[in-house]
Amino acid sequence: MAFTEQGVAMLSSVLKSDRAIAVNIQIIRLFTKMKAVLSEHQELLSEIEDIKQKANSQDEKIEQIFNYLNQFVEQKMKREKVGYKK
Repeated sequence: MAFTEQGVAMLSSVLKSDRAIAVNIQIIRLFTKMKAVLSEHQELLSEIEDIKQKANSQDEKIEQIFNYLNQFVEQKMKREKVGYKK
């Protein structure tokens, strides 16, 4: 069985034993910690996604530079020599 945070809060209003109160407190603390961990991970996932997008952008720019260099090398090979013939 699984409870939501609101369900545990409602359950604590019904159960009155010391043990039930202690367990409910622990469960509420667990929900609070889970929310904090999940929110931290969301921020990290968002930052990682931003880094990925920047890296992809850089990859495209680097690829473009290599394409320009290849074109330059091909043009240089096709050129005729300029100067006096022996």
